[in-house]
Amino acid sequence: MSPTPRLIACTLALTLCTGYALAQTALAPDTLKVDYFSNAHSSDPDGTVRITNAGTSGGNLCAAIFVYDALQELTECCSCAVTPNGLQTLSVDKNLLDNPLNGISPTTGSIRIVSTTPVGGVCPLPVTGKITPTAGLRAWATHIQSSSRITETASQDATLSSAELGLLEADCRAVALVGSKQGICTCGTGD
Repeated sequence: MSPTPRLIACTLALTLCTGYALAQTALAPDTLKVDYFSNAHSSDPDGTVRITNAGTSGGNLCAAIFVYDALQELTECCSCAVTPNGLQTLSVDKNLLDNPLNGISPTTGSIRIVSTTPVGGVCPLPVTGKITPTAGLRAWATHIQSSSRITETASQDATLSSAELGLLEADCRAVALVGSKQGICTCGTGD
């Protein structure tokens, strides 16, 4: 007896839903921090991002950083080492927005920081297959508000899904392939 078209359609739909659910699988908790920047390159004060390693992983960590413009396009990415109890301080203007992929520095956008394990003792560019999420980083950012007023907040924790990780890695890989060193941010001061 052959399967009915309805049974085939239901089986296909169930398979697709299962695949989507697997693609959305949450990875290690406490590995993704999200933040924003505003009024970059447009006022005298400069925003900063500060990242520290709480030491809970027992060793060095990498801060895989992804900077997106207001149109949700990756403008820069990099990976910075942070030792246990160390502090990495990055200038929004000089470290995260000074080398944009398209040559145009955005004034507003978002920042994603993934806490990862070093590879062979170094923090490689966070491209496909180079990121192993590992909990332990904390981050804060100053934001330049209207009238050059400065606020500071802790970066927000978010659940890192395997789908989001794949998109971040693929975006950074694309920047590395087409950017000819454009689109690669720098690590600032600290570790």
